[in-house]
Amino acid sequence: MSRSSNASVVASSDIYDVVIIGGGMAGLTAATVLGRACRRIAVVDAGQPRNGPADQVHGFPSRDGIAPADLLQLCRSDVERYDVELVSGQVVRVNGDRTVELAGGRTLQGRHVVLATGLSDTLPDIAGARERWGRDLLHCPYCHGWEVKDQPLAVLGTEQTSVQQSILVRSFSAEVTLIVQEGLELSDDDARSLEAMGVGVVEGTAERLLIREGALEAVALADGRTVPCRALFCEPVATVDPMLANIPGCTLDADGCLETDEIGRTGADRIWAVGNVTDPSGQVVPVAGDAYRLAVGLNAALVEEDTAEALSAWERAAVSL
Repeated sequence: MSRSSNASVVASSDIYDVVIIGGGMAGLTAATVLGRACRRIAVVDAGQPRNGPADQVHGFPSRDGIAPADLLQLCRSDVERYDVELVSGQVVRVNGDRTVELAGGRTLQGRHVVLATGLSDTLPDIAGARERWGRDLLHCPYCHGWEVKDQPLAVLGTEQTSVQQSILVRSFSAEVTLIVQEGLELSDDDARSLEAMGVGVVEGTAERLLIREGALEAVALADGRTVPCRALFCEPVATVDPMLANIPGCTLDADGCLETDEIGRTGADRIWAVGNVTDPSGQVVPVAGDAYRLAVGLNAALVEEDTAEALSAWERAAVSL
């Protein structure tokens, strides 16, 4: 397929069928499927996976308990047998013509681009939060609940959904405390549900995490009280890379994630998105499934483009005879 129109802008070695931005589970799954479809793929990875601080990945059949870094290395090893280039770098801009600019000056050109950059978490303003994130300051009970079951647990109450989270955490321990932060008001129904489920309620501003012998012992409140716990669950604010909102045609939904159709097309021409960048609740297994489906749909679009170009060339040749 001729791509000579790009030659003056991007070196031919940097022209790909698909440029995938993000080397997590979504990006690498899409790369595997497209690589197996005999497509030339580049995966740009900034090396900052969202689940990097966690010790283990759970709920993934055959890989339950694997370290996130080890899982990604297995995925990278899989794509190396195909025509997939793994590019280490930070994307600074995606243009409407699907040129992808990297910090340092390299530019990649894709017939299509897949945005699989995930989300960035803004942790609560509590002393020690960054150091304990993914260890005993936790987000998802499905990911981490089993490891802390039957121990005193707490939930940081910042949003209305914190009530539901604390009731879910109650499934893992008989001793759960919801620490209600300023701005969260519990309704009468909330209070009754929490009491019925045996979830304790403490109102007070969480100020710092108290660590003893390398493990969380309690949450210290601003008024001097402490809430004993061996793990604190919270719901951090998760945001997409601001760069994505500047791509012509891409729009964000009410949750601040990229809007797509049912198979991952964004509003921008031949730019797709998959993973947490479109669904903040997506876990490893469903994200991989979504990326597989996207890759199949994207390859179908490539086949359609190839057929149209071949047909046009065939018709021109027929006319010249």
